[in-house]
Amino acid sequence: MGRRLHPPCAVLVALCFCVLTAAALAASPGPVAQSPPASHKKQPRASSPAEELQKTIADAGNDRAALVRNLEAYLRTYPEAPQRPQIYRALVEACLQLRDAPRATDYAERLVALTPDDMSITLLAIQLLERSGDEAALRRALSYSSRVLDYIRNSSIDEKSPRVSPEEWQTEKKRDQMNILLLRGRLETKLHDSAAARKDFSACYALLPNAPAALHLGELDELASDYDSAAGHYAQAFVLSDSSSRSADRRDIRRKLGNVWRLAHGSEAGLGDFILHSYDALAGSSAPKTAMNAGAKDPYDFVLRSAPPGPSVTLADFKGRVLVVNFWATWCGPCRALEPLYERVAAHFSEQHDVHFLAADCDEDESLVPAYLDEVKPKTAVVFSDGLDALFSVDSYPSVIVLDRSGKVAFRSSGFGDDRFEQDLSSAIALALAAPPHLSPTAPQPAP
Repeated sequence: MGRRLHPPCAVLVALCFCVLTAAALAASPGPVAQSPPASHKKQPRASSPAEELQKTIADAGNDRAALVRNLEAYLRTYPEAPQRPQIYRALVEACLQLRDAPRATDYAERLVALTPDDMSITLLAIQLLERSGDEAALRRALSYSSRVLDYIRNSSIDEKSPRVSPEEWQTEKKRDQMNILLLRGRLETKLHDSAAARKDFSACYALLPNAPAALHLGELDELASDYDSAAGHYAQAFVLSDSSSRSADRRDIRRKLGNVWRLAHGSEAGLGDFILHSYDALAGSSAPKTAMNAGAKDPYDFVLRSAPPGPSVTLADFKGRVLVVNFWATWCGPCRALEPLYERVAAHFSEQHDVHFLAADCDEDESLVPAYLDEVKPKTAVVFSDGLDALFSVDSYPSVIVLDRSGKVAFRSSGFGDDRFEQDLSSAIALALAAPPHLSPTAPQPAP
């Protein structure tokens, strides 16, 4: 975009009084030459509009009310003055300082008419119009917000500052669209256009899940007596908000959520599980996804990515052999504690070519894995689970599974376990190695 849009406030009125004064001074004539002899004196020269503007500002001093009166008188005398944009800016700022919102709104709209591409002043005009609250003002604010949204959507990356990366520019553009869609949806709500408001809030949430959009959608659902949908949106708002958020107070959202849940279900029973489900769904939506192994029904159908970059691991290569898999995650403390025990068992069987050990990472955010591996430096081969955890319904960590030569689960443990973990796992592996193989005709025979 041409420039970053910031939230509207009085600071956005960029031209202060000293700048306006400097502009007037720049337009005034230079030093006056020495007076000619008395016999040749001319009639006093009339002041120019620029000189009149300079005097108008000087006469007001630091009195904001006087400045407003003087500038308005100047505009009545010079209604087409070329300095009108600067004068309107000064009037907007002075009126805001005097808490004269109607007059500040009037001059902000005049400035929008003169400089329609100035998005900062347009945002300020929208804020002032929304504050006034009457329908006509809200409709003008709605029109301005659509203009700003079009400006953002049509902005080109060619306009970005060289100090901003393309990724940062795209992120800023998306956030600007979100903010304007949220603003426009709020105006539409005040104008009782629920359908248009829902469309804008939904578009805002689709750009990036955020608490304010979810909260507004929940409020629209509640007004429509759709309590189940309201509960879903309020739960999203509750999960996405934080204690420092000004736009979405968690306590208020919690009250709204409890109210619609009781209306829908008669009590708050089950609400906690519903909130946790919403949290998991939102956390999963931002996690890296992989299409690998989609539809795989058998462990030997899986191909797992190597966590340190390297060749993928094809589990079909282990048909006829015993496979031991430790499912873990970087955030799991017991997983870290179990790792050396698991590695000791693997070391014990290091001479057995018919058994293979894997450590399968199950993190939703895979970007956490490299730093963890650099720190822990596991000795067993590390792969991403890539859906293998779902096949075995692994829902707690750490979980260790032993597959026998035919791919059947011969042993399973969940959690850190007790002092017998190494002994129990070793015994299970030994039994799986000793059991007669039950292989399909096409499977490779185990090594003698």
